[in-house]
Amino acid sequence: MSVYVRYIARNFCRNENVPFQKSLQVFGRCEVPRVTRIQSLATLKSPPPKPSPWKKYAKLLTISFGIGATIGGYQMYELYKKVNTPLSNPSEGGEYILQESPPDFKPARVIQRPTDSTGLKITLYQYQTCPFCCKVRAFLDYYGFSYNVIEVNSVTRKQTKWTSYRKVPFAVIEMPNSDIILQLKDSSMIISVLQSFLCNKSETLEKLVKCYPTMAYTDEEGERRIEIMNRYFLMYGQHPPGRSKEDIVDERKWRKWVDDVLVHVLSPNVYRTPDEALQAFRWFSKAGNWEEHFANWERLLVLYVGAAAMFFIGKNLKRRHKLRDDVRESFYEDINTWLKAIKKKGTKFMGGDEPNLADLAVYGVLTAVEGCSAFQDVKINTKITPWFDRMTEAVKHSEGCNLTAQRGDVAQA
Repeated sequence: MSVYVRYIARNFCRNENVPFQKSLQVFGRCEVPRVTRIQSLATLKSPPPKPSPWKKYAKLLTISFGIGATIGGYQMYELYKKVNTPLSNPSEGGEYILQESPPDFKPARVIQRPTDSTGLKITLYQYQTCPFCCKVRAFLDYYGFSYNVIEVNSVTRKQTKWTSYRKVPFAVIEMPNSDIILQLKDSSMIISVLQSFLCNKSETLEKLVKCYPTMAYTDEEGERRIEIMNRYFLMYGQHPPGRSKEDIVDERKWRKWVDDVLVHVLSPNVYRTPDEALQAFRWFSKAGNWEEHFANWERLLVLYVGAAAMFFIGKNLKRRHKLRDDVRESFYEDINTWLKAIKKKGTKFMGGDEPNLADLAVYGVLTAVEGCSAFQDVKINTKITPWFDRMTEAVKHSEGCNLTAQRGDVAQA
């Protein structure tokens, strides 16, 4: 029996897997104490259980969630610190009321329409070939509003120095029988307010602007921004006859698509190459009649320096909005998306037999580039021409003027 025990002890001494055994050298032989011998045999028979890998993963997952929650909470706190209070009490609409009359500037154009009975004196501050400005003009022309155009000098911008809101377009509106002067901001908001005014005859313009409160905040880059709430919504007062809820929602969706998608393919396409950029600025000069409105040095500065600058800006916009390597393909895709939606309805326009605000928005931004080679390529490679020509006729002849004629002089009832 002792021989058997000594045999096991010698093997334990040689086994590297049992480094914690204490051996004794007795008479030149490797021996193990009795207690150690029993413990070693027990270990041999039942090795200690290994920790479950699921417990390790659960621990790591808990730690990850904790770190993620901490980082997320910190980011939300930083965002909370950047958001400011609204510019003014939204219920009062004071953010749109001018405290004093704007300076007098000679209008670049005066559009008078005999069918306009609204009594509103509208002055549009704009750049002639700005897509958002073109969108507002398409709306005003289609519905037959009378309005004045102030062409803003893109170099000096002296026509907008009197106001804290410097972006174009904006509209200054004087109402009949009232000393109140409104300044409407943002192209979509201008259109929504005036369309609501035409359709909701029980409300004045001053009351309607209260439905579009503004909120000021600071974005991630530290820039101060203004968000206009409800800018795509129309304040009908009651459900308009002849329009379904789905139709109203669809119109709103496409208006937003124009601002969020379609308009962003224009600049990268118009300024795709240095030659196309220069050609585009020559078209802008002709369309905006720059020779009449700007000094020669200002016109040449915008023409050549502007074209060079916009060529590089167009490249950045291409990356920002993740357009295709050949930006023309992105332009064609967006136009085909629009045409496919109209074809699905089986009507001449998105609005049916007559254009709606979505039609006017798409048409408006496209007129900003209709003299550029990019749009000529679109007309060749898509089927936009029939719809575009129908829209041109509808806007040119103010086919929606019945609303301005019926509204009457109730702007300040």
